[in-house]
Amino acid sequence: MEFSSKLLEKAVQEMSQLPGIGKRTALRLMLHLLRQPEDQTLELAKALKAMRTDIKFCKSCNNISDQDICEICANPHRTHEIICVVEDIRDVMAIENTSSFKGLYHVLGGKISPMDGIGPNDLNIQPLVEKVKQGTVKELIFALGSTMEGDTTNFYIYKQIQDYHVTTSTIARGISVGNELEYTDEITLGRSIINRIPFEASLKS
Repeated sequence: MEFSSKLLEKAVQEMSQLPGIGKRTALRLMLHLLRQPEDQTLELAKALKAMRTDIKFCKSCNNISDQDICEICANPHRTHEIICVVEDIRDVMAIENTSSFKGLYHVLGGKISPMDGIGPNDLNIQPLVEKVKQGTVKELIFALGSTMEGDTTNFYIYKQIQDYHVTTSTIARGISVGNELEYTDEITLGRSIINRIPFEASLKS
């Protein structure tokens, strides 16, 4: 692909690194931005820069936030004794869209996957165990996708906290085995949260 401008070529190259965007799509997007009012394009650039430099990770749950503590953790109307354990930020958004859960979250930042070189120490597991040790958590809801890696991660955390007085449950298996939470419709996901089952029972199924 030949470019008459090195600046355009650089912009297309950077845009094409995004998932699902090839060079042709990147070129179309860049040419579209060139046709827009300059201030509109600059506002987009400003928003992207602010997102990358100013967004924080909640010190309590590891969710993205504009403050040190996210709005969910800081909300006094949420049930702080129940924590929903999820893989990443997209899962928090998916569950919040159901309006079926009023507790807090804990974002692991991934799942245990030896094949990919991801072990327990690579995830945000130890802070969760420390929360349980403090004795203020009454229930952990395992809401990882129903994959082998998700089940492995659930079981690892369960073994870490089984000596403490905390209820463990997992979302109901209305979600197809192998599916990720972010692709599940809101009604099914909401019902899975409400109809969660004891984690020990899921080990027998």
